Amino acid sequence: MTEYIKRLQERRAAVWEQAKALLDTAEGEKRELSAEEEQTYQRLNTDLDAIDARAKDLADAEQRAADADAAFSKLLARPAEPTAHRADDPSEQLRSWLTGKSGSRAFEVRPGADTPRDMRALSKLTPGAGGNTVPISFYNQLVQHMIETSGVLQAGPTVLRTASGEQMQIPKTTAHSASAGIVAEAGTLAPNEPTFGQVPLDAYKYGFLLQTSHELVNDTGVDLAGYLSMQAGRALGNGFGAHLVTGTGTNQPNGVLTAATLGVTGATTAAAGAFTADELIDLSYSIISPYRSSTSCGWLMRDATVAKVRKLKDQQGQYLWQPSIQVGAPDTLLGKPLHTDPNMPAVALGAKSVLFGDFSTYFVRQVETIRFERSDDFAFNTDLITYRAILRGDGDQVDTTGAIKYFAGNAA
Repeated sequence: MTEYIKRLQERRAAVWEQAKALLDTAEGEKRELSAEEEQTYQRLNTDLDAIDARAKDLADAEQRAADADAAFSKLLARPAEPTAHRADDPSEQLRSWLTGKSGSRAFEVRPGADTPRDMRALSKLTPGAGGNTVPISFYNQLVQHMIETSGVLQAGPTVLRTASGEQMQIPKTTAHSASAGIVAEAGTLAPNEPTFGQVPLDAYKYGFLLQTSHELVNDTGVDLAGYLSMQAGRALGNGFGAHLVTGTGTNQPNGVLTAATLGVTGATTAAAGAFTADELIDLSYSIISPYRSSTSCGWLMRDATVAKVRKLKDQQGQYLWQPSIQVGAPDTLLGKPLHTDPNMPAVALGAKSVLFGDFSTYFVRQVETIRFERSDDFAFNTDLITYRAILRGDGDQVDTTGAIKYFAGNAA
């Protein structure tokens, strides 16, 4: 399957070359794309996205197969253990609870002792990053699906996990120290201090209900843990992730887009708030070098915006967007990783359609336990088991000196 994924990657590169050829032809003839060419270009962009989705699905399937092979090899290599010894197995504990054998109503999903405390350190997102060597637990599957759903979590924020949900006060930087000056001998040193404030991080509750049949739960051929972790991760990621982008900060997280500062405003001559290659370059250099050099520095926009970015060239005729050469790794824009999030605004007049900066300066707080509860009585008349998943978390920008900035479409 690895070879097939490689062929998909090669096909992706070939499709991009076709798209570039269309754009180059139109540019060489100093004209816009014709209606037919625009239709072809949009089809090629759709093909790129479809290949991405297919390659990712295959990579995930290969990862699951590798995990299963490793698990069976481990079991076959050792004598069978008494059933009583399996009580400490997290998978057995989860299945026992899912089927109602444990007698407990609630199941708390916690990271293991070796689980990274910061999501940016997770190395299981791609097989090449070490995923083939680490078994996937229910917790890490759930977190992975949350990250896949939320572009902000993909971009590398600083993630704080706490055992309880009381409000946290995080120091924030509002202004840096000014430059030092020459001081005469025995002269007085002038005060030159940075300005700090505080960012309160709360624990807003996100939750949903999920129902499954008794037949599904009791079918040992079904990857129930994988199914539940996928559904829970996506649901929690969609709800929490939306507020991590556009949350108002009032009775919900303060979204990264809400907290970002203006970097570049589009020219009044641009149509419908569109950006140019020069404006994206200006946006990248509106961020000072220490932030721009950070490994967590990157771009955030919605998928439809990426299609527009793919058309842009710099003054040397080089495309700003470059496709990734590794499955699972993000594409790049001006050499920085490009992440997408459906909650980012579309390109429009006055819209903040593009974010750029050091996303590690955005803090995401999560209360450590993701709580699952089961009810056999809620849907008794339909013979369904009802599960309830709850996550508590918050998010806010702790460096308001311009670490993350946005492009705003012109207001004319």
